[in-house]
Parts: sequence; C-alpha cells; structure tokens
Amino acid sequence: MINLNVNGKPASVDADPDMPLLWALREDLQLTGSKFGCGMGLCGACTVHLDGQPVRACSTPLSAAVGKKVTTIEGISASKTGKVVQAAWVKIDVPQCGYCQSGQIMSACALLAAKKSPSDADIDQAMSGNICRCGTYNQVRAAIHDASATLKKGA
Repeated sequence: MINLNVNGKPASVDADPDMPLLWALREDLQLTGSKFGCGMGLCGACTVHLDGQPVRACSTPLSAAVGKKVTTIEGISASKTGKVVQAAWVKIDVPQCGYCQSGQIMSACALLAAKKSPSDADIDQAMSGNICRCGTYNQVRAAIHDASATLKKGA
C-alpha cells in the first residue's frame, strides 16, 4: 500500500511504486481532471503539483509522490492563487475544447506562486511545456495577466 497526501487528504493506493502517478490519480482515486495526453511528459495535459512544483504525472512514478503534497486540478481552488486563476480562466473564456486546460491552470498557478508579476516572456517560458491544440495561447496569457492583477489587488 502506498500512502499519499492528495489535495490535503490522506489517500492510499495499492499499486506498483513505478506506476505513473497519473494512473493512480485517475484510476484508483477517481480524480480525472488531469488528462492523459502524450504519455511522455511533453504535452502538459497531466500536470499536477508535487509540493507546489508542476510535474508531469504521466511520467512521474507513484513512488516520487510519497511524503509530498500532491495537488490536482480538483484541489487547486483550495489556494487563493488557484481560485483567482480559475476565475480568470472563466472571465477570459480561455477553453475551447478544454482538454489541456487543467494542465494549463496547474502550470499557471505554479508560475504565479513563484512570480507575482510575470512578463510575457516569463509566461511563455513557464507555459512552454503545455500544448493547446486549439491554440488558446493568447487567452492563456491574458488570463494569467488578469489573475496577476487580481492577486496584486489582494482579492
């Protein structure tokens, strides 16, 4: 049995420690917001946080999450930054098909937690590992700037 802390709650998974974290989240814990995209950690659809840092759950072994705080899209709104980013996503109407958006939001939250006033270059760098086949990159950037402005106001 592998014991985890997922979205602030204890969780146990009876699985191989080498199994990708994504499958434990989706299949065993029924947290299906993180998506399977490429299976090689290249597209970002599966992005979750380990101790606040964005990681690709499809290529992160379950054992790497032991003793760390795992945050998924289902739990990101527990933080002020998560709430503000999700609200900005709705306000700016970012998603088209929506498949990549949980990974996009997770990366955006990590960026804003590290850098309160990111430049376009900062955003491009932080989001470069998140692919959107619909091409919502301009909306993503606008939503991150909107969330940054809201966070600076103290909302």
